[in-house]
Amino acid sequence: MGDQPGMSRRALLGTLTAAGIAAVGLTAGQSFGFLAPLNLFAPRVQGHGPQRVPVNTTAKAAGVVEAAQAADWALIVRNGSRTEALGLDRLRTLPQAGATLPIACVEGWSTGARWSGVRMRDLLALVGAAPGSAVLVTSLQPHGAYRRTTMGPEFAEDPATLVALTLNDETLDLDHGFPARVIAPGRPGVLQTKWLSSIEVMPA
Repeated sequence: MGDQPGMSRRALLGTLTAAGIAAVGLTAGQSFGFLAPLNLFAPRVQGHGPQRVPVNTTAKAAGVVEAAQAADWALIVRNGSRTEALGLDRLRTLPQAGATLPIACVEGWSTGARWSGVRMRDLLALVGAAPGSAVLVTSLQPHGAYRRTTMGPEFAEDPATLVALTLNDETLDLDHGFPARVIAPGRPGVLQTKWLSSIEVMPA
């Protein structure tokens, strides 16, 4: 018997390449607004969502609606025995900084936004954190793999790393982390902790 007809290696590679290009093209509207009409398979669209930024996990899904809106909410910043409890009014009286930074999600979308709030390094200075300190950041979320995350000094000391209070010149929407969230350059979206509960300096 002769060889059975089949797809050549070149044809197979061409097919796989074409499929990859199509997949990228049909999801790129998550990150590029002008491609939004082609965004057939992706779950997010650039510019859509509260304050024109997409949301992966809502406050309701995270189980934080009541805790995040509690009148007695305070961000706990701790370094050993030194502790500051900072309510929203107090945070707003501290020196404010702004940064234009993207949210880059593991789902594949990315969008830039304007954030403002208190620099992380300024909050750490309030409790006497030593230079080069890493921190443990905890969310109000009762459960979840990213409820607690660590932040190395390369982020904690960056002047663009904020405990953000506003997004695109508006008070944070509840689904974007109200009353306060982390935003830092170069960190995946899952590590940009929303609904902050505490920031603790880790032992050297």
